[in-house]
Amino acid sequence: MTVVNYLCENYYCLMKDLQHIIESAWNDRSLLTQENTQQAIRQVVSLLDKGTLRVAEPTQNGWQVNEWIKKAVVLYFLIQKMETFEVGIFEYHDKIPLKKGYKEKGIRVVPHAVARHGAYISSGTILMPSYINIGAYVDQGTMVDTWATVGSCAQIGENVHLSGGVGIGGVLEPLQAAPVIIEDGAFIGSRCIVVEGVRVEKEAVLGANVVLTMSTKIIDVTGDEPVITKGVIPARSVVIPGSYTKEFKAGSYNVPCALIIGKRKESTNKKTSLNDALREYDVAV
Repeated sequence: MTVVNYLCENYYCLMKDLQHIIESAWNDRSLLTQENTQQAIRQVVSLLDKGTLRVAEPTQNGWQVNEWIKKAVVLYFLIQKMETFEVGIFEYHDKIPLKKGYKEKGIRVVPHAVARHGAYISSGTILMPSYINIGAYVDQGTMVDTWATVGSCAQIGENVHLSGGVGIGGVLEPLQAAPVIIEDGAFIGSRCIVVEGVRVEKEAVLGANVVLTMSTKIIDVTGDEPVITKGVIPARSVVIPGSYTKEFKAGSYNVPCALIIGKRKESTNKKTSLNDALREYDVAV
C-alpha cells in the first residue's frame, strides 16, 4: 500500500467514525454529555473551518448535501456554552467564537467584518463590513461587499462578487434541505436576496434587487415564448427583477419573479463583464 493510499484510507475511516458518532448523538441526545461525542462534534466544526469538510460539495452529477455535517453544526450549538469575548472596543456574548488568523490565511478583512468559527474563507477573499455564518464556504478571489450576509452552510464559489446588502440565506434545518449555492464567477447585484437552496450557476449575473426563493418563477424571455423554471439560474444568464399578474380571491395582484433577459458574452473578460453584462441590457447593477 502506498503512502497516499494509506492516508486516503485513514481519512475515509476517520470520516466514517465521525459520521457514526454524530448520527448516534443526533438520535440520542444523552450522548452529548460524553467527551468523545463532544470532541467529534468540535472536530467536524474545525474541519469545516479549515475547508476540509463541506456541508455541500460539487460532484459529477451536480451537488451533494452532507446531512450528517449539518447535524454536527446543530449539535455544536447544544454543547457550546455562552461566553463573553472582546475584540478591541467591541464586546460579544455568544456560543460560537469568531474566526481568527486572517493574516496567515491571506484574507483581507475590513472593519468590522465578522465571520464565525466553522466558516471556511479562502485566501484571496476580501471581506468588507459583512457577516459570514458557521458552516458557510467562501472560495478564493471572492468579494463579500458591504453589509452582505452569507448564511449558515451557504456555498460561495471562486471569484464571486456579492454586492452591497446582498442576503444569502442560511440553512440548518430541515436537514434534507439544500443550502444556497453561488457558483464560480457569479455576480450578485446590490440588495439581491437568494434563499431556500436556490442555485446560481457559473458566471450568472443578477441585477440589483432580484429576489430568489424556491417558489420564485424564473422566466426566460429571450425566445419567442417564455420558459418558466424554479430554483436554478442557468450558467451565464443575465437576470433582472420582474413581476407577473396572479389571480387571488380578493383580486389580481402583481407577484415578483426573475427575468432572464440574455447571456454574458463568451468574448467578454470575466472581471469586466460583471458590470458590463448588465449595462449592455440597460440594467442597474
